[in-house]
Amino acid sequence: MTVIRPMIRKDRAAAALGLQVAVDEPGRAVVSMRVRGDMLNGFAITHGGLVFALADTAFAIACNEDEHVTVAAGADITFLKSTRAGQTLTATAVRRVVSGRTGLYDVTVTDETGDVVAEFRGRSLTTNRTFEEDAGD
Repeated sequence: MTVIRPMIRKDRAAAALGLQVAVDEPGRAVVSMRVRGDMLNGFAITHGGLVFALADTAFAIACNEDEHVTVAAGADITFLKSTRAGQTLTATAVRRVVSGRTGLYDVTVTDETGDVVAEFRGRSLTTNRTFEEDAGD
């Protein structure tokens, strides 16, 4: 059973998108999203910003490895396959390296058949703040 940390339990954007966390571990996360009709762009395919949001959420979970708040310093995404309403996308984030306060994480987004939909690379920065200090925000 995966224990979901307070950071993601308080994430209102993830809740609004209906994101489901399957794995919440230091350096690794798996998050899924069922594509709804209101997530489609004008071409009736999943809006790229929502695919990015899914990958970014998995990245955030994976890089927040301790009590210190870790934020994105930057991220890039490559879209490889379009998806449609009714499909389920899964983002798997893994730590590649952490050096000092910075880290590098890769996230692969797949559809329900296992086809790769997107590849995301996030760069993290660990702050001096702790989650407890930010809990009231």
